Amino acid sequence: MNLLKFAAIDIGTNAMRLLLANVIEDEGHTYFKKSALIRMPIRLGEDVFEFGEIQKKRARNLIRIMNAFNLLMEANEVVRYRACATSAMREAKNGKKLIDLIFKETGMTVELISGSEEAKIIRGTQINDLIKSGQDWLFVDVGGGSTEITLFHNGEVVKSHSFEIGTLRLLKKIVKPKEQELFDEWLAEIKGKYEDLQIIGSGGNINRIYKFSQNKEGKGLYYHELLQIYKKIKSYSYEDRMKILGFNPDRADVIIPAAELYLDIMRKADIGKIQVPKIGLADGIIELEYLNFKREIFQKTGVA
Repeated sequence: MNLLKFAAIDIGTNAMRLLLANVIEDEGHTYFKKSALIRMPIRLGEDVFEFGEIQKKRARNLIRIMNAFNLLMEANEVVRYRACATSAMREAKNGKKLIDLIFKETGMTVELISGSEEAKIIRGTQINDLIKSGQDWLFVDVGGGSTEITLFHNGEVVKSHSFEIGTLRLLKKIVKPKEQELFDEWLAEIKGKYEDLQIIGSGGNINRIYKFSQNKEGKGLYYHELLQIYKKIKSYSYEDRMKILGFNPDRADVIIPAAELYLDIMRKADIGKIQVPKIGLADGIIELEYLNFKREIFQKTGVA
């Protein structure tokens, strides 16, 4: 048995995440096991959506968090990592400048990835088992700044798009009318064209909603179940969502627009059920980096 340690950093609109994972190679099989997940609710999107750039205070905190992540990776003896920045950093006027500053201050490389690349990385995870099952799927990843949607038919991508519609944008009511119109048209085009179409939901909010439902893993949620959960959570005030329901402060507000967005997609595309396999960008990064790591070793040594 061989044990390797990998790390993934997801610099999102609402939060930053460090995923530490053990990759176990044993008798021709490979197993991915999460070791630790550290989430920091930095909310870069609040600065970007209001000022068009990341302000000094959040920029300082961003670098502090990256330094902390770097130390944790060193302590965990990580053999390889990848750090990706998404919607907020893409839109920030000083996004590229901050990436250069992160490298200068920490020695860490950060990639600014597109919405389509973000969706591609997530699709590279073990959800392929679902995608190849013969079922038609709408893969939906809801973030703070954007939502990536990909349609799969017979295991192949039919169409894919990254929409500038996310939980923080919805919360602040700053979704552009043209983007909303494009979103509605995109869903209307697929409505009724695929038999028993279901959703694969990705992102922290849908994972938290599913946990709240107490449904068993793999059971999924029907539209009416998601609607009931949404109504129950919304019936509590923001403060009571934290005190009584146990949501973190940065989750207690955005979970409402996240649920509304999923319900909206299911209604407009006439989809009755959503599966929540608990995967995200960081999971996809780990699996892709492991494959790249093995490919490089094979190129150098000829041994797989």
